[in-house]
Amino acid sequence: MHPKALILLATGTNRDRDVAQALELAGAEPVIVPLNQLRVADQSWREYQMLVVAGGFSYADALGAGKLLALDLIHYFADQMADFVADGKPVIGICNGFQALVKAGLLPFNNPDCTAPEATLTFNASGHFECRWVALQPVSQVCIWTRGLSDPIECPVAHGEGNFTVREPIVVQHLKAADQIALTYIRPDGTSAQGSYPYNPNGSIQDIAGICNPAGNVLGLMPHPEDHVLSYQYPRWMRQSCHSGLPLFQNGVRYAQTR
Repeated sequence: MHPKALILLATGTNRDRDVAQALELAGAEPVIVPLNQLRVADQSWREYQMLVVAGGFSYADALGAGKLLALDLIHYFADQMADFVADGKPVIGICNGFQALVKAGLLPFNNPDCTAPEATLTFNASGHFECRWVALQPVSQVCIWTRGLSDPIECPVAHGEGNFTVREPIVVQHLKAADQIALTYIRPDGTSAQGSYPYNPNGSIQDIAGICNPAGNVLGLMPHPEDHVLSYQYPRWMRQSCHSGLPLFQNGVRYAQTR
């Protein structure tokens, strides 16, 4: 069975086809649907087994990266999002999608009301847009997307507001205790980035590149694993071996087949 993946498309989203290709290679059936169409069409989200909030610059990042997309999720699709998460179906938000999930209160603690956000994604510590390749270490075994993965993932980042910041230091302790830190930035040799630039490209606390919800079915991450699912997408693929982001999507698809 090929699980159907709903890819949300907003004005300014530009990674929808990239993630569709990644999901196809992983064994899913991706369907790209504009949010405007979902708002007026009588279409049930229950026919889908996966949900993707793709990257890009939704609504030109007006009011902040992912903010207006988050408002869409809160005001027009809160019930559908809540049902998807509660049913344990795999959800992934990449880059702008991660920003939207956090600002909608769906990460890190599933707070759709978003009355007191525990974390946000803000301007890069470098003070400018970062477009470079990074190395990631899968960490969480609670997260269904990273569970069982040990090899690093090499993929690009492309963002201006990727600095994962928490309201209080204790939030990071809670994330660690619940095994919600899904991915961290590392150096090319596999050692910790320890906050050093450019290995940690945005200054995120504890080198956090991605987090999951407590149940582990919702993942948000700033880097773009969908942009390295074929060997030749890596700049030095003819000269050295590298680890792609495809296993991340294969994990999600395998889990979706059980839902």
